[in-house]
Amino acid sequence: LVCVTDLFSEEDASTDRWTFPFSMHTESQVVGPHQPVVALVDDDVILPCHVEPAEDVTAQILEWTRSDLNPRFVHVWRSGQDLVNTRNPSYRGRSSLFINELKRGNISLKLSRINYAPTIQDFDGIVSEEQMVRCSYLVTVKNYVYVYEKRFQPGKLVLQCESAGWYPEPELLWLDGEGNLLSAGPTETLRGPDDLYTVSSRVTVEKRHSNNITCRVQQRNTNQSRETHIHVPEDFFDIPSSSPSVTIGLAVSLALCIMMLILSAVLAHRKKQNTTSESLINYSLPLQIISVFTERFNILSQVLASPSHLILTSKKMLKFPLKMVRESNSI
Repeated sequence: LVCVTDLFSEEDASTDRWTFPFSMHTESQVVGPHQPVVALVDDDVILPCHVEPAEDVTAQILEWTRSDLNPRFVHVWRSGQDLVNTRNPSYRGRSSLFINELKRGNISLKLSRINYAPTIQDFDGIVSEEQMVRCSYLVTVKNYVYVYEKRFQPGKLVLQCESAGWYPEPELLWLDGEGNLLSAGPTETLRGPDDLYTVSSRVTVEKRHSNNITCRVQQRNTNQSRETHIHVPEDFFDIPSSSPSVTIGLAVSLALCIMMLILSAVLAHRKKQNTTSESLINYSLPLQIISVFTERFNILSQVLASPSHLILTSKKMLKFPLKMVRESNSI
């Protein structure tokens, strides 16, 4: 009997095929899973195979191999013990059998810390040479959840969430700080040439919402989910109550009043002077004040002419503290 496993990676649709051999009664058969098994890079994955009807295989020879490796052995069980020295160095300390389950016919292989495989790899686990059964395992090696600011409007913030590298197709949810669903736009789904899915969605956040927003992408069939949390600062939505026109009007009125006071002081001082030279000397300081004030007033007028733009620009420079949390990646 042969148990074969196909492992599928995100970027290149790479396939890892597993088989393994041992001798057993002819009426027994090796059974694999009916659904794909999905794993993530750096996670652990179990390649399930079992003998049916169950029988003790502790004394049998069990070999999990990969044909493109040298040495090709991923895991070897002989004479009731693991042969560690026969394994390929890349799998030492990363592969294991469920030894206590061998007496019940469980010959599954556990791999720890899954690596990304950019090319097709064949894994063979030979049970016997007479029969063969294929078990397919689809492994999403990489996926992520990325949230960023899409647009800001007065009192509103539009966030975009994207996630790629899923199979089968996942669902995308927006949650507030209390875990309640937020009303969001429709989820856009793209299926790539590698048969992996990319999903994206937008949500509009208003000041009435809590400061913590979560984008969660989950796959119910495989019990996997990933999420990213966004914290929106409390003062992010604060906007000055005065309108630009009112602000500009007040600033201009104040500036004119100050200029009138300075000019009145200069004229009063001029009347007290008898000669032109004395006037020129004494006028120098007030005239310098007027010149500087006029320059500052022009700059102030330009700034106040578009206060909303400055407010939005400063807020767009705020950086959200992003934190990725992987709640479950159970296989």
